[in-house]
Amino acid sequence: MFQLRNAALGAVCVLLAATASAETVAPVPLRDAVRDLWAASPQVQAANAELEAARARARAAAQPVYNPALNLDGENADVDRRTAGASLAIDVTGKRRARMAESDAGVRAQEAAYTLQRRDIAAQWLKAWSGAILASAQGDLGRKRVELMRRFDELAAKRLAVGDISSPERDLAGLALGEAQVQQAALEGQQASALAALTALGGDDRRLPALPPELPPGSDTVHALSADDRPELLQARAEQERAEAGVTVARRARLPDPTFSLTGGQVRSGPRTDRVIGVSVSIPLPVLNTGRADIEAARADADAAYANGRATRLRIDATLRQNALSYDALRNASEAFRRGRASAFEDRAKTLERLWQSGEIGTSDYLVQLKQSLDTALSGLALESQTWQAWFDYLAAAGRLTDWIDGRPQDASR
Repeated sequence: MFQLRNAALGAVCVLLAATASAETVAPVPLRDAVRDLWAASPQVQAANAELEAARARARAAAQPVYNPALNLDGENADVDRRTAGASLAIDVTGKRRARMAESDAGVRAQEAAYTLQRRDIAAQWLKAWSGAILASAQGDLGRKRVELMRRFDELAAKRLAVGDISSPERDLAGLALGEAQVQQAALEGQQASALAALTALGGDDRRLPALPPELPPGSDTVHALSADDRPELLQARAEQERAEAGVTVARRARLPDPTFSLTGGQVRSGPRTDRVIGVSVSIPLPVLNTGRADIEAARADADAAYANGRATRLRIDATLRQNALSYDALRNASEAFRRGRASAFEDRAKTLERLWQSGEIGTSDYLVQLKQSLDTALSGLALESQTWQAWFDYLAAAGRLTDWIDGRPQDASR
């Protein structure tokens, strides 16, 4: 079956095997495909733009809170007055520091979100890629089934002519050919859907790398990042810090800052001209709007961020355990399938045809056993694809998918 699959895919197969140090990396063609995907993906571009916006907001928060004001005053009356003044509110309550802390946490949250977006889009594409490879291999196997049924139909017609089989058996061969053609049309539709799903994620679907001939290694060869270092929790923790800083921002916002003014000019009254200099201090009174509601809202947001952080930790730990168990189960089943006789479809098909032509088995027995062999071969392809998809899910849950794609070691010290 695997010779058939590799020939049908028509792509360069790259060996993927675990090394003695249990380090595993993505094949180079697959690595290049994912990098091209990151460069072309609208979702990644949007996440990058949001990260740049967060950094710009951080730069804005680092600027002084208040700008100076310039005032020019002139009056012609019994007393002519010409004055110029400047005023500036002084941030004595720490509004700038609070906003900087909030925006810095926002940058960290957005950096984690960008990492998550790259990881998620890569995982989605890799799973769609393995699904497309499966659909292509199933389509090739289906075409071989059609050819076998067509050959069977032709042989049945010849054997009917010489009286080796009965007319109902000849009709059974024709029905089997028709069923194979219908099933092939369904497989072609599935392949088109798989390619469409791949195209919707971006990247180039015309040069898809083949599935490596070897299964990925066991989950015990990849050491998961600690929960605190996984991007989900990094983002949740940054969101919590931003929410806590938002409480501080709300508290600082309700505290008034004084405004200092300096005025200078001259006043002329009749023949007398005097120079004047004035200094004033003003401070707003938080009477009509005390800002307490803003603090309560910020405090509620912080409580929600804290609860979300706890939920995130529970979720990522549970997801990692689930994905590891699922992957190991599928990988063990795939290895058992490869070692067993169930994968030897071509040999079995030849043997069945030889037994049928020699009259050792009847037409119905031939069709039943051949259909079982074909169904088993298709199931083996589906199992292998599911194994690869489970591998991608496990790497993502372990925080190692990007390392696998970039070719970085994944031992316990990393």
